[in-house]
Amino acid sequence: MQTNQINQTSIPTNKIFHGDCISVMQGLPANSIDFILTDPPYLVHYQDREGRSIQNDNNADWLMPAFQECHRVLKQDSFIVSFYGWTQADRFFAAWRSSGLRIVGHLVFHKPYTSKSRFLKYQHEQAYLLAKGNPTIPENPIADVIDMPYSGNMLHPTQKPVPALKPLIEAFTQKHDLVLDPFCGSGSTLMAAKILNRRYLGIELDEQYYAAALKRLHPVGIRASVGFYSPQIPRAR
Repeated sequence: MQTNQINQTSIPTNKIFHGDCISVMQGLPANSIDFILTDPPYLVHYQDREGRSIQNDNNADWLMPAFQECHRVLKQDSFIVSFYGWTQADRFFAAWRSSGLRIVGHLVFHKPYTSKSRFLKYQHEQAYLLAKGNPTIPENPIADVIDMPYSGNMLHPTQKPVPALKPLIEAFTQKHDLVLDPFCGSGSTLMAAKILNRRYLGIELDEQYYAAALKRLHPVGIRASVGFYSPQIPRAR
């Protein structure tokens, strides 16, 4: 059963929704999210050695409407970091730009291992830093190359390691900010946010990965926070 009902006047925090991210985000108020960090399907028909796959990795129908909703719910002058598939870069660029997001930086995640070999050895992942509006330029910017240790992919076929995500959340948010991952998979972004004392909101379509994320974030069956985050309250900077 998908759980995507949201109170229109407030946003539940520290919660994971099971459902389609476009539908769930349509229930969120505009300008209510401080930062989005996400790893969407790469549109490459990916399947790992165990036969695990990712829903909607075989079509781009969701791509533009999903990022339109990301832009709408994100606060003005704030950031999105989105991983992407390099073979489908043109599609991602078109979706980001049509939604009103500006490309303001590129990130490379160096892997100390080879995930695949063809003409080259694949030893990195990549993401773009996207902006809504004109965020303030930081005094000490984060480096655009980040180490990415092997996660083990125990919970998800493309599971990102928490240590590679923490620097991004530290750089682009403050404590108690609200971090959204609309393609949260097994919950690595949410775990990084939780460790750093940020509030989180995740959405996952696949029931198996949703269950893994829920167990990971609430390992002893503790229900998600009943506290609510009000987008009308300005954040201190």
